[in-house]
Amino acid sequence: MLKKIILTLLFCPIFAFAQQKDEEIIRKIYDDALTSRASYQWLEYLSNTIGSRLSGTPAAEKAVIFTKKMLDSLGLDRVFLQEVMVPHWVRGKKENAKMLIGKEKTVMNVCALGNSVATGAKGVRAEVIEIQSFEEMALIPKEKLNGKIVFYNVAMDDKHVSTFTAYGLSGKYRRKGAAEAIKYGAVGVIVRSLTTALDDYPHTGSILYDEGSKALPAVAISTIGANLLSKKLKESEKTGKKVEFYFETFCEMLPDVLSHNVIGEIKGSEKPEEIILVGGHLDSWDLGDGSHDDGAGVVQSMEVLRLFKKNNIKPKRTIRAVLFMNEENGLRGGNKYAELAKKLNEKHLVAIESDAGGFTPRGFDIDADDDKIEKIKKYQPLLAQYGIEQIKKGGSGADIAPLKPQNVILIGFRPDSQRYFDYHHTSTDTFDKVNIRELALGSAGIASLVFLLDKYL
Repeated sequence: MLKKIILTLLFCPIFAFAQQKDEEIIRKIYDDALTSRASYQWLEYLSNTIGSRLSGTPAAEKAVIFTKKMLDSLGLDRVFLQEVMVPHWVRGKKENAKMLIGKEKTVMNVCALGNSVATGAKGVRAEVIEIQSFEEMALIPKEKLNGKIVFYNVAMDDKHVSTFTAYGLSGKYRRKGAAEAIKYGAVGVIVRSLTTALDDYPHTGSILYDEGSKALPAVAISTIGANLLSKKLKESEKTGKKVEFYFETFCEMLPDVLSHNVIGEIKGSEKPEEIILVGGHLDSWDLGDGSHDDGAGVVQSMEVLRLFKKNNIKPKRTIRAVLFMNEENGLRGGNKYAELAKKLNEKHLVAIESDAGGFTPRGFDIDADDDKIEKIKKYQPLLAQYGIEQIKKGGSGADIAPLKPQNVILIGFRPDSQRYFDYHHTSTDTFDKVNIRELALGSAGIASLVFLLDKYL
């Protein structure tokens, strides 16, 4: 017993000293991040000079060249490109859409959903059937849906504090709605935009067709438009006036294009073979400039490396930033990275993804065994004064998910989510929506967690 007391007394000052040193380093990280404009300037160039970066486009390759150049300028141990073939979907001209009730014509705001086929020169015109769930659709006689446009009017549930939870529950109607509707003979699909906002901006996003199945055109409609269409459909049940919808889209899937993941790293001083990854995705949808989705995650990942170099933090493990290509409509970059990591027998301890916008940090979600989560949760008091309120079990991110079979701890950076889906996948996802201090706080929070993981994991 006496021996235990003596050991405790001897250990406590050492532990207190170590904690004090950690606090000093984390303070330096935050001081640097909050007073430097580097990541904000990188984002401004990505957003305002390069603009939207849909994979396969010249702009996406300009983003590859620019971010590699910026990583090269940091004096890292290695910067390299990783080849990946990506899909090349193009929207074409702006979509046309109208709601038709007798002689009444109302122009509606829609946008083609990513990977959708085009309508053809004549467009699609048909009666509309409103659907609230796949289960409801399964109960409708097939002949009633045949030749119709299926309208998935499924709103994100405002009761969820985390808007990502609401998004996850509603997102299946965008992703799989067209594949399901075609089984019933539908000729087109309209999907209510995935947002908690009530506005007239349609939200794009990927759809998935069943392999070998026919494809039918699909569009998103703004939430204001969705409410109006739903109202008119309900009125038609009383008046008997037929509600039709017309839309014309010009999108096309072109041949795959060679593109790249962009990778930079600082070699570990003690265990260089062990990798801690932080990443975001370089590509964006074509409607806005992708500042929140996911320009913010890209520059935050780059900023982690800058903060380590600038503050002379020498990690034990290799710290690697990966800027993935093609998260939005194919996940080719994430899949290729995991494939090559396995082939090269690389040992990833942790992968952190920032793909939830550049808003005020709230915490991190961890996809790992409970014992590992409990260990990482012990770091939270060191981050609490900077607004990192919670480290908990949860999801991670789409680009790092393919690493899961390789026994990697997956972590998702979680900023405040309340405004994210106001801009997500829309023309309003632009640089002016990003606050410099919120962006910097996120970079510092991620860098601080990487520092603690490297030291104590």
